[in-house]
Amino acid sequence: MSDTLQKINEFVEKESAFVEGVTAAIRSKIVGQQNLIDRLIIGLLTQSHVLIEGVPGLAKTLTVHTLAQALDLSFSRIQFTPDLLPADIIGTMIYNQSTGNFTAKKGPIFANCILADEINRAPAKVQSALLEAMQEKQVTLGDTTHKLDAPFMVLATQNPVEQDGTYPLPEAQLDRFLMKITIDYPSRDEERLILDNMDSIEKGDVKTVINAQDIVRAQSVVEKIYVDGRIKDYVLDLVFATRNPDAANLKSLAPLIRYGASPRASLALIKAAKAHAFINRRGYVTPDDVKAIGRDVLRHRVIPTFEAEAEELTSDDIVDQVFSEIIVP
Repeated sequence: MSDTLQKINEFVEKESAFVEGVTAAIRSKIVGQQNLIDRLIIGLLTQSHVLIEGVPGLAKTLTVHTLAQALDLSFSRIQFTPDLLPADIIGTMIYNQSTGNFTAKKGPIFANCILADEINRAPAKVQSALLEAMQEKQVTLGDTTHKLDAPFMVLATQNPVEQDGTYPLPEAQLDRFLMKITIDYPSRDEERLILDNMDSIEKGDVKTVINAQDIVRAQSVVEKIYVDGRIKDYVLDLVFATRNPDAANLKSLAPLIRYGASPRASLALIKAAKAHAFINRRGYVTPDDVKAIGRDVLRHRVIPTFEAEAEELTSDDIVDQVFSEIIVP
């Protein structure tokens, strides 16, 4: 290991010490869901947004709220419904009769941590208002543009069971989420632990571990993590294999993929792999970091064909096959 890489590694090891405390604080109220907790921290460290899919009752809302408390961040929960309007999210201008002026009434988007609950229940115009704020990190009310406070993170949830009265996110909007996380029921032992600790979980306080300034500093540290050229080539091999399976000697996948991953996927894989290395207290990215976050980054960016759906193959199955076939550096 070169001297420069050694220094980066030591620096990251020191700066990432808080991650263990944040995880412990969240786990004081959340049983299980370790993968979800890790992915939320990765999203925060990469200044990105995360889509969470799971049936009701899996503590999605509680996990996000607990994360905000542990990090001492302002928190807003927006319940998406079919009658929601863009102004209900970003705010509006209010006329003041006494002064004859319009004043800005800021909406719930003006917080550090936003929970967009059941995002697919609101029409496209409302979804677009939220996604514009996610992309630009700013909101325009009247003639004034308001910057959103850093760190800013949107955690959107959607229910995979109920499809009546929903407005599924288009692929172009899905692409703006760094990761799509799917969560499942807890194990029997975990659910028994939830029952045993029900009262203490509901009433217990969450310890604040770090604050917004510390998070912003950690985000800048993540950007400095070393990525070898061979890792970048590996990422490109993975992404291009989803676009042109024949060229990657994956001819069996060609009829199963309607659209492959976009260039955002390459960027997202590198960003998420850096953050994964950070939470594991390393100053460099390994192929295992890419593999660990690969399914979450790619599952909503690889669109299966009707033939794949007829064979009951999901995007997860396709991504798993790509990772199993592409040579690791």
